[in-house]
Amino acid sequence: MGVRILLLGNGGREHALAWKLAQSDLLDCLYVCPGNGGTAQEPKTVNVDLSTSDFPRLVDFAVKNKVDLVVPGPEQPLVDGIETHFRKVGIPVFGPSELAAKMEGSKAFSKDFMARHNIPTAAYRIFKNDQINEAVDYVKTCGHKVVLKASGLAAGKGVLIPETTEEAIAGLQDIMVKNVFGTAGNEVVIEELLTGPEVSVLAFSDGYTIVPLPAAQDHKRIGEGDTGLNTGGMGAYTPAGVATPAIMDQIMKETLRPTIDGMRRDGFPFVGLLFTGFMLTPSGPKVLEYNVRFGDPETEALMLLLSDEVDLVSVMMACANHHLDSTKISVRPGFAVSVILASQGYPGAYPKGKVIDFKPVPSNVVVFHAGTTKAGNNIVTSGGRVLAVTAYAPSIQEALDAAYLGVDAISFEGKTYRRDIGHRALNAIHDKAPGLTYAQAGVSVDAGNDLVEIIKPYVRSTRRTGADAEIGGFGGIFDLKATGYRDPVLVSGADGVGTKLRVAVDELSGLYDTGIDLVAMSVNDLLVQGAEPLYFLDYYGCGKLDVKVASQVVKGIADGCQQAGCALIGGETAEMPGMYSEGDYDLAGFAVGAVERDQILPTPDIAVGDVLLGITSSGLHSNGFSLVRKVISISGLTYQSPCPWDTNTTLGRALLEPTRIYTSQVLPAAKAGLLKGMSHITGGGFVENIPRVLPKDLGCYVDASTWALPPVFKFLAQHGEIAPLEMARTFNNGIGMIVIVSPNNVDATIAALSQGVGSVYKVGEVTAKPGVEMRNLHAWSL
Repeated sequence: MGVRILLLGNGGREHALAWKLAQSDLLDCLYVCPGNGGTAQEPKTVNVDLSTSDFPRLVDFAVKNKVDLVVPGPEQPLVDGIETHFRKVGIPVFGPSELAAKMEGSKAFSKDFMARHNIPTAAYRIFKNDQINEAVDYVKTCGHKVVLKASGLAAGKGVLIPETTEEAIAGLQDIMVKNVFGTAGNEVVIEELLTGPEVSVLAFSDGYTIVPLPAAQDHKRIGEGDTGLNTGGMGAYTPAGVATPAIMDQIMKETLRPTIDGMRRDGFPFVGLLFTGFMLTPSGPKVLEYNVRFGDPETEALMLLLSDEVDLVSVMMACANHHLDSTKISVRPGFAVSVILASQGYPGAYPKGKVIDFKPVPSNVVVFHAGTTKAGNNIVTSGGRVLAVTAYAPSIQEALDAAYLGVDAISFEGKTYRRDIGHRALNAIHDKAPGLTYAQAGVSVDAGNDLVEIIKPYVRSTRRTGADAEIGGFGGIFDLKATGYRDPVLVSGADGVGTKLRVAVDELSGLYDTGIDLVAMSVNDLLVQGAEPLYFLDYYGCGKLDVKVASQVVKGIADGCQQAGCALIGGETAEMPGMYSEGDYDLAGFAVGAVERDQILPTPDIAVGDVLLGITSSGLHSNGFSLVRKVISISGLTYQSPCPWDTNTTLGRALLEPTRIYTSQVLPAAKAGLLKGMSHITGGGFVENIPRVLPKDLGCYVDASTWALPPVFKFLAQHGEIAPLEMARTFNNGIGMIVIVSPNNVDATIAALSQGVGSVYKVGEVTAKPGVEMRNLHAWSL
């Protein structure tokens, strides 16, 4: 036996649903209550003369007629809790529970839901009807234009858009004092006025899965050019071109998915059709309102856009039974348009009983009945919106042409309609730019050229033997023979700045010596193998190229190269809209050095008893900043706060002190054969980095009492309550480079290293036990 469905309602929306449902092979019988002159003409469909508000009689009818599914068309039965009545007798409803229906029934409820779940919407305040004075004060002082919304159901009429503060105050008086919207105005939502194109997105959901249909645009005003009074809708078309695939993806990620998940987590999962109105603002799509049922006239157009393979009975049953993911919902390529024929006088008073004359319409046109009824052998008008003439075609223009041919084939006294349905889509086609440019895609070749000219002097400042440090070609050239190496081995290293860059971008607009850090992290890794840094290349990626920021970064890279003694011979600047947010950038660096084959470090003769010398760091260097950010977030301070250990600067700038480059300090000692090995103390601290240069069967100890823990590390340990051992395996703790020397060479090495900027301490020794033993960590707690 097939499926029996009870469909509630009597408008064009219900006729469109009946038309699509009747095409299903699964359908046995469709009861439409009360239906209209069009629903009765559909196959397998019967009109039922019952009130949609008499729930006990509806339940009795459904039980007696073995109904398998109930589909409420309008919102009022859902808000009044019809789902509960049928659930009690075991009949599923394609529609939400009474609590879930409050998403449409109470604008205050839905706005609070959106705020709770971080769903993009207009700024708002809610006022009870006895808070007229507070509401008036708010519109006077909020600093933006407002929209006034009666919180409850007001038949689509409960929204006022005042042009001035005076009009807003008058509107509040109408809603809150004069009760022009009745009990719907017991609460008033005052929203920020959003601007941009509006779209409607209808989406099926079973409480877990949500499947949106293409966006539609309707036409609310009675008059052409969007003039005159608001109506229930004078026409619609779909898909709306302004809702690009990227925007629809954003709507899904930021609104639809969080809405369905949030309702389920809050205890009122949504089942049925969620109809969300959006304003496509300059800052992205924002929710105007939720509706918990099919829209009208959007539904008429969307039913024609659905593929022939879509079985609406199957889809609705899957939603009601929570397995929507087992069904496929697809649409035809092309466009669907619906044009409403209304009674003369609508949306005000209008006559009824006007005989409608139907002539043949094009084959791609379907005429859905809204406000009609059968009187004898005639179909006559019975409502404000009478018919929805709907067409499908491959293009929007063809669909409109067909729809208006259908309009011309229908006549009744006082027929009223708009001749400009779809005007936004047509205007977009006519106004379309002749062709895209690279700049329109968000990439400025001119800005890139400007950057190259600005940074050329910085690059030239890094000239050295082997490189002329000129940029602009396809690749950088370095003459290794000119450097005088007899048996060189090349050493390379690549690195980035890590989370330190996030702090710089967020707190200092990226304007600090990021470039020095980038060079330091790469060349220090070359030094530990005894290599002299020869040349450097950089990569700068961003969403939008800010020449000022980018040139400052390259200047820092050039300064770092000068400190390291290497040439900046090339790089890549990549402007990639969509890959990075505006204002964000990322860095990577690549360094190449050379070392004589017989001077490569570490040497194979590292032995127990060899001494560890520590060279001080300049600060945090470029590691551990994920933990640093966490500490700052709980410290009660900001990056702009005065630095607790240096009141001459801010906390942020102190934390961002550039990484020390050790070339001039350690390279002479390495070339003199004084060093057996070096370890750059980066991420992982002493515990992870020193073993990288030791033979696998050896270890070492580090005595934390041999140097003073710098104030920045004391601050982090104290405010983050970080244990000393965790400090030792996260940060450099004031020692940025470890060198390993023979006991016989300690004095000579200290003398050689002391010529550099970093202080030198004897901090430990190589031992026979693998790993790193941290001694006297209690000294850091004093």
